[in-house]
Amino acid sequence: MHILVLLMGLMTAASAQAADPAKPIKMVVLGDSLSAGYGLPADAAFPVRLQKALDAKGIKADMINAGVSGDTASGGRDRVDWSVPDGTDAVILELGANDALRGTDPAVTRAALSDVITKLKARKIAVLLCGMLAPPNYGSDYAAKFNAIYPELSKSFGVPLYPFFLNGVAADAKLNQADGMHPTAAGVDVVVKNIMPTVETFLGALSGQRS
Repeated sequence: MHILVLLMGLMTAASAQAADPAKPIKMVVLGDSLSAGYGLPADAAFPVRLQKALDAKGIKADMINAGVSGDTASGGRDRVDWSVPDGTDAVILELGANDALRGTDPAVTRAALSDVITKLKARKIAVLLCGMLAPPNYGSDYAAKFNAIYPELSKSFGVPLYPFFLNGVAADAKLNQADGMHPTAAGVDVVVKNIMPTVETFLGALSGQRS
């Protein structure tokens, strides 16, 4: 009798465990004004819109907006330890646009992004690296060196890459604010739509590792 009760209890516990939804993936978007939502209502920022898009597909994620307007790759390195809290599963890394606008030595940007990825990987946090392209005003030599940073880091660290964060939005006046650099709310939605397949693949691989 006692064995039967014990077995029934174990079966009930197992069923309850199986019925529990998977815990949401804890994510941080570590970036600059492009992801922080500069000039937009809080609910139009990239992390919020991305979380809603994931939720619509049944992918549960708790998203933290750790974007700081004006931040550089070096600034991100300096704050990564406290901007990415313990328990974070994944980081979308979107930094470097301000480096390119300021003509920062690509070697400096590369070293800073490398340090950020190294710190996150040491904490067992998965990284999705978002690429940036240099503006043309610094010349083709600078652009070649800067633009190579992201694919080369993706390869050397074995992290997935979304080649250009502003794909489909950059240089489109209808999708940018008056400054011509920061996406409108509609522009953010385009960014989210275009990056979603990459994010889904990234999170799918992460979920496989967690199970």
